[in-house]
Amino acid sequence: MTTAPAAGGDRLAPGARPLVDALSAAFPDLGGAVTDAAEARRILAATPPSGKAAPPVGTVEDRSVPGPAGAPGLPVRVYRPEGPPRPRPTVVFFHGGGYTLCGLDTHDPTARTLCAESGAVVVSVAYRLAPEHRFPAATEDAYAALCWAAAKTRAGALGGDPGAVVTAGDSSGGGLATVAALMARDRGGPAVALQVLIYPVLDAGQGSGSYTSNATGYFLTAAHMRWFWQQYLGPDGDGTHPYASPLGADLAALPPAHIVTAGCDPLCDEGGAYAVRLRLAGVPVTQGHYPGMFHGFLGFTRLLEDARAAVADVAEAVASAVYDRKNSGDVGGVTG
Repeated sequence: MTTAPAAGGDRLAPGARPLVDALSAAFPDLGGAVTDAAEARRILAATPPSGKAAPPVGTVEDRSVPGPAGAPGLPVRVYRPEGPPRPRPTVVFFHGGGYTLCGLDTHDPTARTLCAESGAVVVSVAYRLAPEHRFPAATEDAYAALCWAAAKTRAGALGGDPGAVVTAGDSSGGGLATVAALMARDRGGPAVALQVLIYPVLDAGQGSGSYTSNATGYFLTAAHMRWFWQQYLGPDGDGTHPYASPLGADLAALPPAHIVTAGCDPLCDEGGAYAVRLRLAGVPVTQGHYPGMFHGFLGFTRLLEDARAAVADVAEAVASAVYDRKNSGDVGGVTG
């Protein structure tokens, strides 16, 4: 599951440095030369395709679903796997991008991979972005999408198992995945079988050791994260609110979690700390930690063995939302 850091001063695994350098060169200098979110989006839109794997799936459907009260509809993209009908998880997936960038198209390869590898129906959600829509807009959108997907799954409209609804996301989307589960608990909403958190954003305090040790040199930087939080919270936002910083939330009675962390990532320590806090709250957790990897590595399964291993573990965790429940009678998820 893990790869030893490369020899010498560079802690990246062999083969990762060229990817990190290419990603860093193409990414906007957020908080430095680039301070405007619209400009950052234009730069990203002009970037050539990254070469991320985009496997075939059964069907792909774009649609709009109801947003929170008083808000516009939410664009979603529904991926159904190939093969005959059978009990499947339904994954509500939230993309990364610091609550500010990216969308359905940038994360199409990730959603396709998750669908193809796990056999799940995947609902990818285009939540409202900051700074045009600051906290808590994205969290309310995430919860509305979860409620819609759970209701449609119960009604048989998505082809998934109604007892195997999963929240998942990478980076800021990982934060939204766990916040959606928190909101469901707090509001008496739909049951969530599992939360899959891929190098998640969980703490506006940005004070962990990995923010210092991985501040620069590994694609995502501490400066990027400061800019993202500024866009998301604005001058008056409450970064201590549990829906902004779930690392500080009451975590009792949350669904099981599978958490992926990368050793060369400013967010590494908060993902690890969240796993510890979940366990202390009695929540089953499995982890995939990759010491020589960087933020965003999961998308490069064609090039990185660790990415292939991480995807396989995520797919197994998602699939277990059905088979663990069928075998044990419990709500799905993996333990360990």
